Amino acid sequence: MKIFRTYTVHSARFIPTLDSSHICSQMHGHTFKIIIEIDGPIDKKTGFVMDFYDLDLIIDNKIIKRIDHKVLNDIKGLNNPSSEFLSVWVWEQLIKDIPILSSITISEDNGTGVKYSGA
Repeated sequence: MKIFRTYTVHSARFIPTLDSSHICSQMHGHTFKIIIEIDGPIDKKTGFVMDFYDLDLIIDNKIIKRIDHKVLNDIKGLNNPSSEFLSVWVWEQLIKDIPILSSITISEDNGTGVKYSGA
């Protein structure tokens, strides 16, 4: 069974590899939606695939506190923080604590986004 939870973060970034005439080469902000999808069996005792309370604790410590209201370029591993690289970074922060992680979806505030499944 797949479960998911959506989190919202507000972060600034610029894409340093773009030509200076490109709008995204300049500092700008996004209200990102981060969707964490988990795939696993339903635990017979709890009735959960994963307790959302436990998931929230992991996401808060590993992701939210590190990127919410921050400049993404200043975070180790995010010197080129495209949504694509951000999704890979989020995956790498979570996979050890959530081995049944299925995918990470990063959606920018204008309806665009990426989905990463660890491959």
